Amino acid sequence: MYTLPSKLKIFAIIFMVVGALGLVYSFMAAPSTTAEVKEMMAGHDDHGTHHEEDTHNVAAHGEDHDEMATAAAHRAEGEHGHSAEDDSAHSSEEKHLEHSLHQMQNRPWSALYIACFFFFMISLGVLAFYAVNIVAQAGWSPVLFRVMEAITAYLVPGGIIMFVLLALSGFHVNHLFVWADPEVVAHDKLLQGKAGWLNGTGLLIRAAIFMGGWITYRYFAVRNSRRDDDASDNRWYKKNFKISAAFLVFFLYSESMMSWDWLMSFDPHWFSTLYGWYILAGMMVCGITTIAIITILLKSQGYLEFVNDSHIHDLAKFMFGFSIFWTYLWFSQFMLIWYANIPEEVTYFITRIEDFKLPFFGMLILNFIFPLLLLMNSDYKRVNWFVVMTGIVILGGHYVDVYMLITPATVGTSWFIGLPEISAILFFFGLFVFVVFTALTKAPLLVKNNPFLKESKNFHY
Repeated sequence: MYTLPSKLKIFAIIFMVVGALGLVYSFMAAPSTTAEVKEMMAGHDDHGTHHEEDTHNVAAHGEDHDEMATAAAHRAEGEHGHSAEDDSAHSSEEKHLEHSLHQMQNRPWSALYIACFFFFMISLGVLAFYAVNIVAQAGWSPVLFRVMEAITAYLVPGGIIMFVLLALSGFHVNHLFVWADPEVVAHDKLLQGKAGWLNGTGLLIRAAIFMGGWITYRYFAVRNSRRDDDASDNRWYKKNFKISAAFLVFFLYSESMMSWDWLMSFDPHWFSTLYGWYILAGMMVCGITTIAIITILLKSQGYLEFVNDSHIHDLAKFMFGFSIFWTYLWFSQFMLIWYANIPEEVTYFITRIEDFKLPFFGMLILNFIFPLLLLMNSDYKRVNWFVVMTGIVILGGHYVDVYMLITPATVGTSWFIGLPEISAILFFFGLFVFVVFTALTKAPLLVKNNPFLKESKNFHY
């Protein structure tokens, strides 16, 4: 049995406390009025950022308001002459300041949402990988099942926080989802057409169904796995096989719709038919990487003596394979949209390339170039410290990927990886470590009655 070290427990709690304090300060430091925004913009004007921020605000959130302001100016001009133009200019400036206010207020919310989803998707990716191994009757992986089950324990607390954030965003308590703003929807025919799907009630109903399905499967799969330890036959294993096969069908549909709701709808004027697969690839590589890192950590502490270099080698192969698969999907999506050059589609990438050069191209280096160069050699996949180092790079790269999916639409050019982002990462990292390593103490680290256990313990490649 695994025993949670007191130092690790304190370490996780400290991270949660420090992260929570940083988030509270970030919310308190956000501007509350347009006057404060104007002062902040004036302070940045010397650095040449004021014009860029206004331009992005207009492009991302202000088109409809600008059209309304222009129309009002033309009507008023006929009635009052030159003074109407002044009123229109003043009104337009107020609109810009209001958009900027929302974006600056969004930053701590956005940082919280990004970190929450990132750690949740790791747990969900592991759950899918766990089910795939059961259905595939994989002979190499049963010695890793208890590590996978512990990681999926994060689905419950992480899912609760995710659901609360979705509720606050879907019902316009914050300004993350532009489609949740009644004023914007009232002047946007495209959003009006999507209102049957993009609404707070529908968002939460679907989220409850998705999370309910995922957590329910996890509950029964882990329960059957525990019962299988004391069973005299394979009936619990067979039950897990059946429910895992059903779960994977549900997962493929629910994961795609989840990606539309929780991520793609931040840019409701844009969509991609590859999006669900793209998110799935990132989810899987992050989940498998986390399995590898935790397994190696436990081995370094004297646990999992039945896990050998061939198991680590297989995990590293999956890390490499899914990194290439992620790159293939990213490039397929980017190349088709860029080559077609349809304004409604290509704007998504133009905004990111022009305003987010460093994270945009840095993400590609971290998620493709590094795994390609570091994991290409088969021998390196057996070196534990090398796999851990590569895994940390991969996880960092995919955090930036999630950051790039959300931030351009919520924060705009007000983006910066600072206190809100770091605090959110610290809080959810601490929570993740506390939940996962506590779950490891609930059962022996080796399943006992799995029909492929002997093959798994003797696995060599």
